[in-house]
Amino acid sequence: MTEDLLASARASLAPAPSSTPSPTSLSAPSLDVLAAGLADGAAVVGAGESTRSSRETFGVRDQLLRRLVGRHGFRALAVQDGADTGADLDRYVRGGPGTAASVLAGAWRPWRTEEMAGTLEWIRAFNRSHPEDQVRIFGVKPVQARPGDYDAVLAHVRERAPELLARAASHLDPIRTAHQSDEHVQRARGTHPGRPFADDARDALALVLSLPESDGHEAVVARMRTIVDFHERSVAGRGSFAGEPEAAARIIEDFHERTGLRVVYWDGIAHTAAAPTELGMAAGSGHGHGPTVGSRLRERYGARYVCVAIGFHHGDLGAVVVPPPAGDTVDARLGEVDLPAHWLDLRGDAARRDWGGPAKLRVISGVYDPARDTLEHLAVGSLPDAFDVLVHIREASAVRWLP
Repeated sequence: MTEDLLASARASLAPAPSSTPSPTSLSAPSLDVLAAGLADGAAVVGAGESTRSSRETFGVRDQLLRRLVGRHGFRALAVQDGADTGADLDRYVRGGPGTAASVLAGAWRPWRTEEMAGTLEWIRAFNRSHPEDQVRIFGVKPVQARPGDYDAVLAHVRERAPELLARAASHLDPIRTAHQSDEHVQRARGTHPGRPFADDARDALALVLSLPESDGHEAVVARMRTIVDFHERSVAGRGSFAGEPEAAARIIEDFHERTGLRVVYWDGIAHTAAAPTELGMAAGSGHGHGPTVGSRLRERYGARYVCVAIGFHHGDLGAVVVPPPAGDTVDARLGEVDLPAHWLDLRGDAARRDWGGPAKLRVISGVYDPARDTLEHLAVGSLPDAFDVLVHIREASAVRWLP
């Protein structure tokens, strides 16, 4: 478990020096066995992390993807992002212009890392050497607003009604910050300007609708409606941590049925879990409880949807130092094994017996606060029903953010 995997990984998997894998303390042979166990009979593999900010947990997911693609025939990666961003990523890995960093500039913030850029570079190199059998990427959300939409709206107002520009900017400038830090995260950190972003978005839409008809007006109105939708559907806009699992699961199912390609689905464990979950920070409120994308996929595919939860014990994630987990969590129990990393398959009878029943897994979200660590968890009614495999990293370090 402690051997360094980088040399063997470069030789056997990475098709280009620029796509060196992210670090992980799981050995190459162990990752080989783990990937083979996940791939056996699976149509979709959900790889979820307990945090989006660790190089090591991302490294496990990256290494599993490379093995699932290179050795087991998986040819699609589904990511939590809009369909338009997914199309941009897909275009790049299939030989499109730009760089990995430039194409990630419009992606959801958790993807804008050097580690994710390395994954894209690896897929692009793989596709270059397999032109008739390429890996595809797609987003599991509808088309979403992006920073360029705000620029287009303001440019239109500047041209058609310059006297209204300051008013339009007063609505749009504060809310576009949600593309750098989610609105609910701003509220948790005390940096939010106060007024709900959805309200400002709706006011900006009313202003745009009041402008006289002109060339390009309908396109700008469409962009503004996309901005409104983005903020109304956010965690803060909905007032809920619960997502829209049916829609995301259907996008994955439709892609698989249309193309026949086996899919790796990357998201947080709160989304990939194959059973309903409840977030500890929202316990009793109903806002963080309910079905997941993974539970919908399990209903659709049965055992052909396989999910792995990748967590860690402690570490410095840059923005926050995460202490050892509370004693009643799965993370604490896995941490009793004195290894840099290990994994546990829950699909056997003995494992189901030893690990069965309700469980809590720690989640390090954008609003994580070490002072309330005991609340920062995901609760499931049955651990083996929610996850097929658990991967535990002893110590985590921070991802490297792109400029």
